[in-house]
Amino acid sequence: MGVLIKRDTDITDAVLNTIAHIPTRSLPSVAERGFFEKLSDRDFLRIAVWLARKSFDEGGCPIGAVIVDNQTRQIVGKGHNTLVQENDPYNHGETSAIRDAGRENFSQTTLYTTLSPCDICATLLYMRQFNRVVVGDVTNASGNEEFLRAKGVKVDILEDQLGVALYAEYRRERPELDIEDWKGVAGIARF
Repeated sequence: MGVLIKRDTDITDAVLNTIAHIPTRSLPSVAERGFFEKLSDRDFLRIAVWLARKSFDEGGCPIGAVIVDNQTRQIVGKGHNTLVQENDPYNHGETSAIRDAGRENFSQTTLYTTLSPCDICATLLYMRQFNRVVVGDVTNASGNEEFLRAKGVKVDILEDQLGVALYAEYRRERPELDIEDWKGVAGIARF
């Protein structure tokens, strides 16, 4: 059958959304390397936004993340928050992407996340020695960017308005889940 996404395929939201939904391990058989080499930071972040949308559509917290090898520009891991879907309080977008990547030298990668990392995820990003983190939303939540910078991680803010709007919608519609994601079930009691 051959690859579906070729080097000269136009970069559209439909193609990026498709990539978000294809298992990471299957990407090399579906898309040519050259396609990923031409993607910008905004494009990789948009893939993370489509993963966040997937989580939202599943009834969960809309946070997605993508990990990209800095040299090859290939996606090595991606994931979305599944706190609600899998009843897993630690499976945030970032941790899901790291789990998907597996045993990787993260010092040679960039992680794209749709929302400012929580305390646990920021610590994990530092501990796993990520080279760079691109954050797509500091409007709805921020706070750990300076922590990461102080630990030597390069942090870039590149707000994606689709992702910002999605998280704002989620916060309005499901405020108790937003609190649970950040502060656990105990946080809801104080809500």
